[in-house]
Amino acid sequence: MQNMDTKNIKVLFVEDDDIARQNGVEYLENYFDFVYEASNALEALKIFEKEQAHIIITDIQMPKLNGLEFVQKIRQKDKKVQVIVISAFCDKDYLFKAIELQLVKYLVKPVDDKKFDEALSLCVSALKEDSSNIIKLDEHFSFDMFNLTLFKNDELVKLRAKELDFLSLLLKNKNRYVTHSEIENYVWRDDAMSKDALKTLVKNLKTKIPKELISNQWGVGYKIDV
Repeated sequence: MQNMDTKNIKVLFVEDDDIARQNGVEYLENYFDFVYEASNALEALKIFEKEQAHIIITDIQMPKLNGLEFVQKIRQKDKKVQVIVISAFCDKDYLFKAIELQLVKYLVKPVDDKKFDEALSLCVSALKEDSSNIIKLDEHFSFDMFNLTLFKNDELVKLRAKELDFLSLLLKNKNRYVTHSEIENYVWRDDAMSKDALKTLVKNLKTKIPKELISNQWGVGYKIDV
């Protein structure tokens, strides 16, 4: 992990044991700038909805919803998120289920640091090498989903932070309208979003990309057509 570029990668660590979770988060913060934590799967689902993590590391044995059930729900929404499952024991039934869910690694506690680093490196490499990270908006514009950069004819187009978040959110959900509440949670995060602020954001973004790409449905939200 030492020489790998982890810029912009978001990691979600799910563990019900407080000490184990704290240790895991501290370890991950050595390599990643964006590390989120959850003590159960239901809390993790809410965080994932809001932050759209690239890598999920989850325990299996948790209250309310176990780790594999949690991953199953994630997979219904996101086929590309990298997932590492950690278990207190090696169970073949769990292992076969994990394979079905396209996990990167199934690690057994106590987790060896070297194996954990190898699993994380696999996740980062997969994210970096995914050619679909580059999305063509039209013949002139392209957007790098991984590095959050917009290009026009290979020249960088500068976007404000909220413009970047809004554009990436639309592209992650390009087959549907993104609701106002989803936009508020993802782009404004803990701040309130006014209708005027959203309209201004969309208006400004449309001056930097082909304006016909973004459409809105009254009372529903916005969609990008690429």
